[in-house]
Amino acid sequence: MSRANARVILLLALICQVGWLAEAESKKTTSLDTNWAPYSTKPALQVKSVSTAHFYLTMRDGVKIAVTQYLPKQQKPGEKLSAILQSTRYMRAYDLRWPFESKEAPSESIRTFLANGYAYISVDARGSGASFGRWPCPWAPDEVKDYGEVCTWIVQQPWSDGAIGCRGISYDGTTAEMTVTTLHPAIKAVAPEFSLFDSYTDVGFPGGIHLSEFTKIWSEGNAAIDKDEVRKKLHGMERLVLVGVKPVDDDKNKLTLKAAIASHVWNGDVFTACSGMTFKDDAWMYEPSLHFADISPSGKIDELRKAGIPIYNYSGWFDGGYQYAAIKRFLTVKNQGSKLVIGPWSHAGRFNSGPLVQDVTAFDHTAELLRFFDRYVKGKQSGIDSEPAIHYYTLIEEKWKTSDAWPPAAERTIFYLGEGNRLSAREPEAASAADTYTPDYTAGTGKSARWNTLMGGVKVTYPDRATEDQKLLTYTTPPLAADTEVTGHPLVTLFIQSAAVDGQFFVYLEDIDEKGVVHYVTEGELRALCRKVSNETQPYVNVGPYHSFLRKDAELLKPGETTELDFDLLPTSYLFKKGHSIRIAIAGADKDHFHPTLFPPAEVRFLRDIGHASHIVLPFVAH
Repeated sequence: MSRANARVILLLALICQVGWLAEAESKKTTSLDTNWAPYSTKPALQVKSVSTAHFYLTMRDGVKIAVTQYLPKQQKPGEKLSAILQSTRYMRAYDLRWPFESKEAPSESIRTFLANGYAYISVDARGSGASFGRWPCPWAPDEVKDYGEVCTWIVQQPWSDGAIGCRGISYDGTTAEMTVTTLHPAIKAVAPEFSLFDSYTDVGFPGGIHLSEFTKIWSEGNAAIDKDEVRKKLHGMERLVLVGVKPVDDDKNKLTLKAAIASHVWNGDVFTACSGMTFKDDAWMYEPSLHFADISPSGKIDELRKAGIPIYNYSGWFDGGYQYAAIKRFLTVKNQGSKLVIGPWSHAGRFNSGPLVQDVTAFDHTAELLRFFDRYVKGKQSGIDSEPAIHYYTLIEEKWKTSDAWPPAAERTIFYLGEGNRLSAREPEAASAADTYTPDYTAGTGKSARWNTLMGGVKVTYPDRATEDQKLLTYTTPPLAADTEVTGHPLVTLFIQSAAVDGQFFVYLEDIDEKGVVHYVTEGELRALCRKVSNETQPYVNVGPYHSFLRKDAELLKPGETTELDFDLLPTSYLFKKGHSIRIAIAGADKDHFHPTLFPPAEVRFLRDIGHASHIVLPFVAH
């Protein structure tokens, strides 16, 4: 597949990730990730007849925001409905050509909500879709204020019972969470699904390194939506079917839509902005008064706590870095009734992506969300509040597990970088020992990795990494004597001497089977410039070492001087089988996802002596 075709596919998936195309995926699956608790009362089937209305709401500053309202036509006289609010950057509704218009949203999931006593409201974010206005950056203050005003409109409707649940996937998940920060009293529960908590660390700059492949493709997708030119990016049947964003009902000649599209010319570009940024407190170029904390839920913790509503923190092990986002949110905002689930899923939860099982998920996400919203929006008994707060899935074992705390109880087991590229449980004894490595800038993790799935929820697959590992510095244990579960956050300490003043450091945790096939497990990364472990009060709960990524904490390397790097890998729950080996692989680049360093490859010495014992700490869970 050419790079151009791959980008089109990713763009299409991004744009349609929660719409009609996503639900066309085959439902056939052999997955074991079925729901742990069947719905106490089977959810009603999807409604067949829906009352749909597309219209504008005028905001406080005169900007018109496009809204779509879905109501069940079977609604009983005088019946009141709770509302589910979803606000999106990816077109609230699609304008499709005949005869496909009948398949236009509401989606299968929306129809199920309608059948179970909810109205469903979908909103185009300010400056996107059919909405007017300017979008300078994600979740700017004016955008968030709009969502509060939409909530006020909802509770004024004759069908409303005065209660709202907010939900969404990816960008929409963050809009749901940011809507809560308006402190609108009608909001009773929120489910941020597969979404970030800190826009800097979770997606923009993991480990302080620009995730440029994502921000570039994401920005291209946004630009196509903002110009209503998505169709031009598509091929084949998709191009024939899709017209563009759905106009409002009374805009028959689309003149109002054209005016809305024209107002988007002043929108910001995330890739361009991030390309000019380094630190978390750098100003946003299209809105200089804003920083990453201002456009992240993690910068609104006081409001989230004050709202006091249950939060369903929802993600998957291969969901980019969003599983850690869900964990950080869960540990930081301890509102009563909040839950955490981490499945074997890639972004958006349509696919399982473990080494053994890569297929369409068997998990009924809508049924699980109904259990949550029924309990906390409608006040119905669904059984969800009698369960442990945490459900997580152990890969390879292919089993759901529960816990009341995160991380679950585990034995911290240290493995040291050893002679002969061994990963050893024995502490080093040599007074002086090191391995020299010059980063290979052609190293990468492929085009179907955990970071690619953020561009539309595509399946994550890592091929055998044996060949790629030849470009890296690796350390491997002897074959394991018993099955060994790692659940939690691996922690890395590296003592280095570099010939450069900066550098990127990637550490991969891998599983080697009896045939020598190398399976990817998880990874962590850190830019040396941002290595300082801060002792200041953390803005939110981190499980690993706290790096502020602020300009004041930046420090260049001194060539040849011994420096300590401490960072965590993205969390996982993984069973290493008896006879397999554990490997860590160290790289200086990931060409497929992260912006390359700006200087030639420089030699790095990794120390592994008695005074500088480079190592990894793995959380072993007893079996």
